[in-house]
Amino acid sequence: MAMRSEARVQAEVEEEENFGPQPLCRLEQCGISASDIKKLEDAGFHTIEAVAYAPKKELLNIKGISEAKADKVLAEAAKLVPMGFTTATEFHQRRAEIIQVSTGSKELDKLLQGGIETGSITEMFGEFRTGKTQLCHTLAVTCQVELERAGFFSDHGLSDS
Repeated sequence: MAMRSEARVQAEVEEEENFGPQPLCRLEQCGISASDIKKLEDAGFHTIEAVAYAPKKELLNIKGISEAKADKVLAEAAKLVPMGFTTATEFHQRRAEIIQVSTGSKELDKLLQGGIETGSITEMFGEFRTGKTQLCHTLAVTCQVELERAGFFSDHGLSDS
C-alpha cells in the first residue's frame, strides 16, 4: 500500500514538473552539452519554450552555435514542447471545458457572458473606490466554491451589491 502511494506521489511530481515552463538544463538529458546550454542562457534563453519558439536565425547569431547545433537544439526542444497543430474541433472542445467564475453579481455576470473565465488573464481597471478590490476578494472566494454551489451568492442576496 505504501509503495503504491509513493508511486502515485512520484507520478504527480513528474506531472507537475512537465507543466509550465521547463528549465533549459533539461536539454542536457537530450544530449545537448552543458557548454551549449550555458551559451543559450548567456544569450537570454532561460526556458526550453523560449528556445523552441526562437527562429533558427536567432540561434545562429549566438557565438559558438553552428547550424548543426542549432538544428539539434531546436529538434530536441520541439520534442519537449508541444508545438503541434490544433484543429478547430479540438480548440472548440477546450473552449467548452472553460469554467466561468461568478463575480457575485448577476448583472456583472450577464455583462461578462457568464463570469470571469478560467485559464485566461482578466484585467480590471477603474477609478478609486469603484469596487475593484471587493470584486477580487469575491472572486477569491467564489473560485473555491464547488461547481454545484456556484449559485450560492445569488441565492443568498449577496448579488448586485
